[in-house]
Amino acid sequence: MITHKPPMGWNTWNTFAANIDEELILDSADKLIAAGLKDAGYEYVVVDDCWALRERGKDGKLVPDPKKFPHGMRYVADKLHEKGLKFGMYSCCGTMTCARFPASFNREFLDAQTFAEWGVDFLKYDYCFKPAGAVGAELYRRMGLALASSGRDILFSGCSWGADKTPEWIGTTGANMWRSTGDIFDCWESVKSLIRQQYDILPFGGRDCFNDMDMLIVGMHGKGNVGVKGCTPDEYKLHFAAWCLFGSPLMIGCDIRNMDEETKAILTNPVLLGIDQDPRCNRPYILKCEGNEDLPAVVRTLANGDIAVGLFNLSDAHADPYVCLDDIGVPSAQGKTVEGTEAYTGQTIRAVNAILSASLPAHSCAVYRLKITDL
Repeated sequence: MITHKPPMGWNTWNTFAANIDEELILDSADKLIAAGLKDAGYEYVVVDDCWALRERGKDGKLVPDPKKFPHGMRYVADKLHEKGLKFGMYSCCGTMTCARFPASFNREFLDAQTFAEWGVDFLKYDYCFKPAGAVGAELYRRMGLALASSGRDILFSGCSWGADKTPEWIGTTGANMWRSTGDIFDCWESVKSLIRQQYDILPFGGRDCFNDMDMLIVGMHGKGNVGVKGCTPDEYKLHFAAWCLFGSPLMIGCDIRNMDEETKAILTNPVLLGIDQDPRCNRPYILKCEGNEDLPAVVRTLANGDIAVGLFNLSDAHADPYVCLDDIGVPSAQGKTVEGTEAYTGQTIRAVNAILSASLPAHSCAVYRLKITDL
């Protein structure tokens, strides 16, 4: 598959883990549509780990758990396709999945063909129980080839957690997106850690091999499989804004059947989605305010000449981060400045004295979509 924008959808793992079944998937798909998430771009419905029986069938093929999926996976795929959605599934490059179900080591071509027969559009491919003597890059290349020759267009989502120097080889595997981090958890400490892990790997993302910072926890409120203590509204807003500025795939992880309006507003924010889905897919870069890693400015140039700038306060105290316009390519000496709108408040801003700044409480952000204009 060739994909020119970061994929968007919903995945079962963050909230439900093993507690999945056919009814949950189809009900969630209906809610995705009714809540306007499909119209906003969220199109993949992904069944993560724990969907299969513990052993393969006599023909060597993976077998869906008949209690969870009594009609089989082709039925689920057909129902999702009828709704205008795409169907995602999960496997692993090791001998078992992370939850100890059968995985695809030395079965890659058989499993890819099975997924194609089931109408799968997306495969998340994990990294658990990889034999010590096996090379991750080779296993991922093998599955990439298997998917590409399966006869169906299947998006390949590599999930090797950034391990074993993933950034150096993931682009050779055919993966359309790749996990650069370990698992996310629904707490501020996890969000901050995943953001800071991006600082040194930004050159390795981009079109058709998007850097995946893991699934979204917006709206989980401490509930579900990766629920810990939840986040504040400002922390959820910062989390979503960072994922969009970094150009990460956006996979919702909350229970969208019970999604509140605040969560919906964050997940469908048009300014941030426009940045994440910008057709140029330019790589972001980071400017650290006075060298402080807790006060990064994340900058991306956009297809129409706009500039997206996110000022983030990852610290535990109030801060006043700023960025010099000359550092983002806007020279005041040539009579230029910027003006635009803040993504969450809608407030308009015009930079003065060649500085863009914000006054931010702890764990909050301000994100601007800016146009270059004359002083």
